[in-house]
Amino acid sequence: MKRSFLCVAAAVSCWASINLNASDLPGVRPDGSVLLPNQWLLRPAGKQVELGNFPVNVAVHPRGKYAAVLHSGYGKHEIIVVNIKDAVIASRTQVHETFYGLAFSHDGRHLYCSGAGDEVVHIFNFLDGAVADDHAVRVHEPAQRGVPCGLAVSAKEDRLYTANLWGQRVSEIDLLAHTNRADFTFGVGESNLAPNFSQSGEVSFDVASVTKRLAASLDPTAPDAPFPYGCVLDEARNRLYVSLWARACVAVIDLDSKTVTANWPTEEHPNEMALSKSGHYLYVANGNRNTVTVIDTVYGQTVETLDASLSPNSAAGITNLLGTPPEGPGSTPNSLAISPDTTKLFVANAGNNDVAVFDIATPGHSRALGFIPVGKYPTSVRVTPDGRHLLVANGKGIAPRANPEGPQPGKRGEGGRQYIADLVPGTLSIIDLPRGKDWKKALETYTAQAYENIPRHGAAPAPAAADNPIPPTTGHESPIKYCIYIIKENRTYDQVFGDLPQGNGDAKICLFPESGTPNHHKLAREFVLFDNFYVDAEVSAAGHEWSTGAMATDFVEKNWPVSYGHNQAKKYPYPAEGNFPAAYPANGYLWDRAREAGISYRSYGEFVSGLKNGTNFTKVAGLRGHIDPLFHGFDVNYPDAKRADRFIAELGRFEAEGDMPRLQIVRLPNDHTAGGAAGALSPAALVGDNDLALGRLVEAVSHSKFWAHTAIFVLEDDAQNGPDHIDAHRSVLLVASPYARRGVVDSTMYSTSSVLHTMELILGLKPMTQFDAAAMPMFNAFAGQPNLAAYQAAPAGVDLQQRNPKAGKASRESAKMDFSREDAVDDFALNRAIWHAVRGDAATMPAPVHAAFIFAGPKDHDDDDD
Repeated sequence: MKRSFLCVAAAVSCWASINLNASDLPGVRPDGSVLLPNQWLLRPAGKQVELGNFPVNVAVHPRGKYAAVLHSGYGKHEIIVVNIKDAVIASRTQVHETFYGLAFSHDGRHLYCSGAGDEVVHIFNFLDGAVADDHAVRVHEPAQRGVPCGLAVSAKEDRLYTANLWGQRVSEIDLLAHTNRADFTFGVGESNLAPNFSQSGEVSFDVASVTKRLAASLDPTAPDAPFPYGCVLDEARNRLYVSLWARACVAVIDLDSKTVTANWPTEEHPNEMALSKSGHYLYVANGNRNTVTVIDTVYGQTVETLDASLSPNSAAGITNLLGTPPEGPGSTPNSLAISPDTTKLFVANAGNNDVAVFDIATPGHSRALGFIPVGKYPTSVRVTPDGRHLLVANGKGIAPRANPEGPQPGKRGEGGRQYIADLVPGTLSIIDLPRGKDWKKALETYTAQAYENIPRHGAAPAPAAADNPIPPTTGHESPIKYCIYIIKENRTYDQVFGDLPQGNGDAKICLFPESGTPNHHKLAREFVLFDNFYVDAEVSAAGHEWSTGAMATDFVEKNWPVSYGHNQAKKYPYPAEGNFPAAYPANGYLWDRAREAGISYRSYGEFVSGLKNGTNFTKVAGLRGHIDPLFHGFDVNYPDAKRADRFIAELGRFEAEGDMPRLQIVRLPNDHTAGGAAGALSPAALVGDNDLALGRLVEAVSHSKFWAHTAIFVLEDDAQNGPDHIDAHRSVLLVASPYARRGVVDSTMYSTSSVLHTMELILGLKPMTQFDAAAMPMFNAFAGQPNLAAYQAAPAGVDLQQRNPKAGKASRESAKMDFSREDAVDDFALNRAIWHAVRGDAATMPAPVHAAFIFAGPKDHDDDDD
């Protein structure tokens, strides 16, 4: 039985969220709320304590005075201890590397912390808010890849269990001997696998000595690699429950026989778990399905499923957006807390920026009570032992700030620098929980606020012009038959369009003006200039997921920060773009919706994995047979000009055959550039190559037989933290179509999800998630009467063979950068190198502005050459 929030009468009736005006910009609004670049709002409840970079887990001390908060982001990893009553930081302890795992001993004298890629668990002494005397217990040899994640400590503090996320195993630690006693490994299709012991007490796991199926289970790219995440110890039954992030089940390990005795089904992406005080019920948050599975541990059966989202039937997708909150995946429940009196369950919804509240006094007959609005991307929710306070770690913070003294070349040390990680830290919300009669009234108020944070755009009235070619709802016909969707790499609005006086730009920041990007500028002038468009992601790992799936799953959001910022040992692979099935969103990607609707589709380089037997291939099932095997994916050494040649050749073939795929996704990545790498094509040349390729592609389509019924959408997958005077998420958006308005500026607030929503409406596709369902469609960019005038590409304005010099600041900054894939280099360092390559060594790069949070920030930048 699924219990949803539709039973909260006040919820839907109070859903009266705002319609934004064209001039709305992200940041703090007059009523104190914060408008985010994705069109959602924040109204966080309670007191806010500023923390560090991406807090992911909270452990409350047994006596309830302190909360320890673990940070596992791109920047500094640390444990911050907060005095709950006074709402102040009591201590900060830096940890080299962590991932989610954090737990106090039952007496509160010790604090246990994941050591992640260092393959250790840290054991700290804890006294009066101070963390000291780190004793690290080695879980595996450093060369092995385990990455300890969730932790569980026995009541006697003689045993510790840790899920090894990337090692596909669970370890048992003897805390008396400080050794790893055993590894439990989850085999492919196996349910009973004994651990491997060594006489020394240290684990000795040799993949070559076990079966091929067991070896396959250690491969994180295997389709059913489990990715063990959380551990809960049930000492009454001598069991360990382990959530398998990528298998939609909880493994039950019998600690007497040392075997996996059962796999209890959940829904997709089970992550954090909570065990009732009696041990009779296990609550499991399912990140990909907006739900919590409630399992009877005596019978091993699911007794109910709780829907924690803002709208019922959230995983099904919808066809009519009028008058209802947005449906679909995206709530991303990823943390749970049970009240001390065991009557209430609190669920942190990372995607909705709220905490859902359930009455669980009678398991199997739970009731939805409402929501509490919190900060951006809540990652952990806890209740103090006295039941008086709710604690919520907001991974992406709550408050906007600019950074006029931001990172600049030539400045060392902490003084005077304003890095993103310092400016927009995560926060801890400390929320007083009401009692008695006050509870219902307070929760009704909170619930109303949570619904007011939802964009109304998905439920907006039909466009003013009845003949607008963008249908108001899915299922209506459009005169536009074909959508060509071009995804580029990593530019802000000001970097390209800052020189256009008709838009809201800053010419001082413009790196690639009209002289170097004549086609971008010509397209913006002839069709529509969008100066209030924002990407939904901070980096490419999330950006390509958002650009094609309208969300990044919890697997991606929690892995990319460490992959980008803490990957010296190469233990965190690039988590996105089809590399791991665990990253796939619940409803799939845009092409999956097209297949479901019977719409023809093809990908040119997007989610393509390089060359195999001389041609490109894809790991993604939905794209097999739907890619151009001769179109190259990301490779800055391969010209976008050749990509355009290939697409134009295929366009000619389709003309000869009489039809082309209705949805085509095209990757033009070279505006990423190779920074100032000595001897490489210069940023100006690569951006110029990208510009000319785009112009030629649009020209070819506009001269084809398909032009009268085509719309071309062009965006960047992310803005990659480049300078922009409004917000670092503000980016480049272009539209070319006979139905696009001509020569106008559209300042309507749009996001990546708006582009997806618009294409879905044109093609008759269901929204993939809550975010595209709620995003403002691009009604204002289109007109009812077509203008069939073709586009003529402008010639390149720069030398496309220009090379970087072999000396200079940009060359030195780029020497150690990895351009084998997108974003393999530090985003700040790359932007700085590009700035110097274009403006010269003496030029000072302006700092990006972050009007409404971004949490990827440089952890360290030395300017030794000044």
